[in-house]
Amino acid sequence: MILQKLIKKIKFQKMMKDKKSSEPKDEKGPQSISISKNLQDNLHHIQNILSSNADLIICKFTFGKNKTEAFIINIDGMSAASAINENILGALIRDVGKSFDDKELSIDSIKDGALNMNDVSKISYMEEAIESILNGDTVLFLDEENMALQIGTSAWEHRNVEQSASERVVRGSHEAFTESIRVNTSLIRRRIKDPNLKIEQMKIGRRTRTTIGIIYIHNLANDKIVEEVKRRLKSIDTDAILESGYIEEFIEDAPLSIFPTIGNTEVPDKFSAKILEGRVGILVDGTPTALTVPFLFVECFQTTEDYYSGSFLSSQSRLLRFLALHVSVFLPGIYVALTTFHPNIIPKPLLLTILTTREHIPFPALVEAFLLMIMFEVIREAGIRMPLAVGQAVSIVGALILGDVAVNAGVVSPFMIIVVALTAIMGFLILPLTDPVTLLKFPILILASTFGLFGIIWSYIFIVIHLVSLRSFGAPYMSPLMPLTLKDLKDALIRVPWWLMKTRPQAISWRNSLREKEDLKPEPPSKKTVGDNK
Repeated sequence: MILQKLIKKIKFQKMMKDKKSSEPKDEKGPQSISISKNLQDNLHHIQNILSSNADLIICKFTFGKNKTEAFIINIDGMSAASAINENILGALIRDVGKSFDDKELSIDSIKDGALNMNDVSKISYMEEAIESILNGDTVLFLDEENMALQIGTSAWEHRNVEQSASERVVRGSHEAFTESIRVNTSLIRRRIKDPNLKIEQMKIGRRTRTTIGIIYIHNLANDKIVEEVKRRLKSIDTDAILESGYIEEFIEDAPLSIFPTIGNTEVPDKFSAKILEGRVGILVDGTPTALTVPFLFVECFQTTEDYYSGSFLSSQSRLLRFLALHVSVFLPGIYVALTTFHPNIIPKPLLLTILTTREHIPFPALVEAFLLMIMFEVIREAGIRMPLAVGQAVSIVGALILGDVAVNAGVVSPFMIIVVALTAIMGFLILPLTDPVTLLKFPILILASTFGLFGIIWSYIFIVIHLVSLRSFGAPYMSPLMPLTLKDLKDALIRVPWWLMKTRPQAISWRNSLREKEDLKPEPPSKKTVGDNK
């Protein structure tokens, strides 16, 4: 009996908890304060919240025949001063008395006819006013009005559209995203002039209130993927979002996997192309790096320039990147396994050369490889973190001088330097997989030094199993390779000519998969010659 009562009590508590969690929450929250009709109360409330801010500008004034009291508030440096002076203050003080009678003067009449601004909306809560001010807009308060006007005057300084430093191309557009989400959406709109292109916004971060843009084409994107993206974004509960990397870690399918399941890019061309394939894009205000989902493994070997060059050259480049992945991950381990456990596989002339160069080396091959690989990672990190000119000098000096001195001192062998250098260079061909390649080399090296080639084979099988088990927003990560989708192989490790790519990836888009409709195809040219028309 006691046990049954305890079970019933637990079930009742759980039911009440579920009921509370299912109740709709007021978006304004219990602490929301409505705008008062008393102008001084509104002013004191804002001053209390935004006190000790030297860049806060409050301008009190009167206008109209009855000298109606009002004030506007904005933040210096985030709002367009000329628009405020001319289109708000000038319009109200100079023109309102001529255009409106005092009986007609109200918040609605000012909104509809007094201001020379196109982005004006009414707000009822102080939280809305504070958020608008912090976004760079101007808020107008009137006496005897329990509503205020939010006026779009945001115009802060931002970086111009420049070339991407991380994704450089020879052929194609040289534009890159900036830190302004409005500039980024305009770059996308300029490329995709489709009325079905949707740009939805939400704010994430209790303190930063960062604007997040969800971008997709309505009749191309999978509705389930779009809803899943919105659900995951809304479930983020944090106080700050400063970069798209925050969003990426919150919404990825496999947070403990070292392989990326969310794509990122700084190039509008690449972003637009992925949207046109049915993917969903995510823009974060304050960062030039945009996200795309779903993200497939084969996308790591694709670049924007592949689609602007010939299909044969692009296919060769992709196969080279695929080879570079295997070399950068497994080459040090294979070298250590062959020299330690399987020297009989190596041709005798090459084996004699390797043994000769390693004759006076005091360390085993494992320690030698670890030293060189760690030294390379240190040089690479120093080259990235230091100023550009100094970083290049450090990389060159570190690679040439330290390598040469290490060989002359008998610490490492020349063959090991060749192996590590080739591994490093190959890793630069697959930038999206830089993190997995860097992390996988060391455990594979340990397995190779312990079990020989069997360790290499086991590690390869484990990596393939892990990749096959991954998903990105419902799409199989290894598609179209596993599961095999023959139609999608045309744009996987090779790229066929554009006139053969008639369908979009099936693992991503299930609506309107055809790139061209049969009834819109041009008619085949007539077989008649000029002479036949006579």
